[in-house]
Amino acid sequence: MDDRELLSVICPVLGDEACSDDCAILPVMKGTPVVSTDMLHETTDFPAGISDWQIGWMAMAVTISDIASMGAAPRYLTLAIGLDREDRLEEIVHGAQACCQKYGARYIGGDLDAHTELTLVSTGIGEVEDGRPVRRSGAMPGDLIGVTGVQGRAIAGLKGDRQYWRDLCEPAPRVKEGISIRLAGATAMMDISDGLAISIHDLMKASGTGCKVSSSEIPCIPNYPPEESLRMALYGGGDFELLFTIPPKSRKELPASAVLIGRVTEKQEILLDGSLLPAEGYRHHW
Repeated sequence: MDDRELLSVICPVLGDEACSDDCAILPVMKGTPVVSTDMLHETTDFPAGISDWQIGWMAMAVTISDIASMGAAPRYLTLAIGLDREDRLEEIVHGAQACCQKYGARYIGGDLDAHTELTLVSTGIGEVEDGRPVRRSGAMPGDLIGVTGVQGRAIAGLKGDRQYWRDLCEPAPRVKEGISIRLAGATAMMDISDGLAISIHDLMKASGTGCKVSSSEIPCIPNYPPEESLRMALYGGGDFELLFTIPPKSRKELPASAVLIGRVTEKQEILLDGSLLPAEGYRHHW
């Protein structure tokens, strides 16, 4: 098939409107728009054994997670697909569409080309209807530090623990939680894609602050030796939970899934149980 013939796979999923024009036509937003884009490659981003449907899901989920980290709701997503084999397209598109529908967004089109390595580029537009987006740079000394969810699930799945396989391949962006945390009064927020430790460093650097974190407060996966589960939580990555800071007076407004793990300090050092926390986690290398 050529690229025009492959549209016969995409159009039944997205509808003719998403396939018939050079651009999607979007209504003017009443709130503040936020935009993010992500590129994923098969050799570096998709674990062996992941299905094509899950690849489509993941491509949209990572961008929706970025939108969630601003306290925004996802509205519209596009997906450019560099396709290595034409028979993979249908399941990828169905997985991408399922993810968008799950989080109330519209998959409005994209691009399609042949490529030697499967490569997906997703772009998302989100909206903050009532207030301002939460950035990484607003943490203040005295704020509390919190996370959503249990840390370390994705790396456990990557290591072969089947009970966490879907956590790895079908990440669940914390859209509702991000909005709730923003409305509660969050001062800074980001998603935890590369591991908790390096994300804490990134957030504190953006805010020009330091912090003190307690390992006993970090929600880790059960049924592992405590040291191992903590190491996976700190350095594993791929969970796409949220890391945030919030004034102490606002803690009662947080959603039930939010867990407080430390406090922001004026001194620019990152401490875990009183010792320096290494800035380790997943890094992209060239």
